Amino acid sequence: MEEELRSLIKVWIYAIISIFYCYHLLPKIKSGVPRLISVLPVLALFLVLPLFFSSVHLSLITAFFLTWLANFKLILFCFDKGPLIPIPTNLFRFFCFTCLPIKAQQNPKSQNHLPKLGFAIKVAIFAVLLHLIRDGDNLSPTLLLALYFAHLYLEIEIILTFVKVFVFIFLGCDLEPQSNKPYLATSLQDFWGRRWNLMVPAILRPAVYSPMRRVSERRMSSGWALFPGILAAFVVSGLVHELLFVYLTRETPTWEVTLFFVLQGVCTAAELAVKKKTKVMQRWQLNPAVSRLLTVGFVFVTGGWLFAPQLVRSGVLERYTYEALLIVDFVKKKLFILLGIHMTSVK
Repeated sequence: MEEELRSLIKVWIYAIISIFYCYHLLPKIKSGVPRLISVLPVLALFLVLPLFFSSVHLSLITAFFLTWLANFKLILFCFDKGPLIPIPTNLFRFFCFTCLPIKAQQNPKSQNHLPKLGFAIKVAIFAVLLHLIRDGDNLSPTLLLALYFAHLYLEIEIILTFVKVFVFIFLGCDLEPQSNKPYLATSLQDFWGRRWNLMVPAILRPAVYSPMRRVSERRMSSGWALFPGILAAFVVSGLVHELLFVYLTRETPTWEVTLFFVLQGVCTAAELAVKKKTKVMQRWQLNPAVSRLLTVGFVFVTGGWLFAPQLVRSGVLERYTYEALLIVDFVKKKLFILLGIHMTSVK
């Protein structure tokens, strides 16, 4: 624990120095390739920083905020695009907008950013899942795998809730939503573009999809140019997830997760191509309940085939849960100590 805390301090010192460099130097350099060349050392450093940790949690968090969000936003910034344009007014805001999934358009007064009852329910379910997984020797492998992923999803939701409160208090901003009831998706386009992990399309759309579509429009009609953009976005997402798996497993890439996203991209593009045939769609429309079952079922089946196996083989899910249990026990001990000190002072 102490070694990981030292690594955490070291990593975020590097990150702060790097963002300081970007904030003060990059705006003075001509946008485009010159600015991109100037930021390459920072991009390379952010690719390496998750390897400083042996903890699955810290590797994943650092990879998400620095390797994923910060690197893509800095690349967009080099071309005067993305959430860092216009440039935030001070270094603290620039740092937060670079590393956190903050919405570009803000209307903070219209929303309640404090945790609600739903958050307490998620925490309670998370605690129950940890208990079930810890004592899950008699559970079937399929059910245990489902519990692992449910636990992972809820933990990410809980962490982002705290980040959301922090961003609202200190910046008056909101985060990009993580998801929007993905189990109600009626198509792959609906699932990946409007419901699941919305932070990803929020950054891939300006960084990958839009540039690829503009390039494609030089060779084909604008109606069909969206397909190369969709495929490019899914390929890049697959490669980034493959890199995340390397950070977590510290093993050679198997390219299964990349294949998963390529498959999703191909099927999403095919789905859109069918939708373009309006006469076909008017004659043949599935019941929403059936389309939801087919959409979510397809994602889960292909995910079980290509996305999950590497995590299962490497033991990452077990390590992730074990670390969560250690953190919960650590917090409990600290709370008991503080409570004991308080009771003693009262007496």
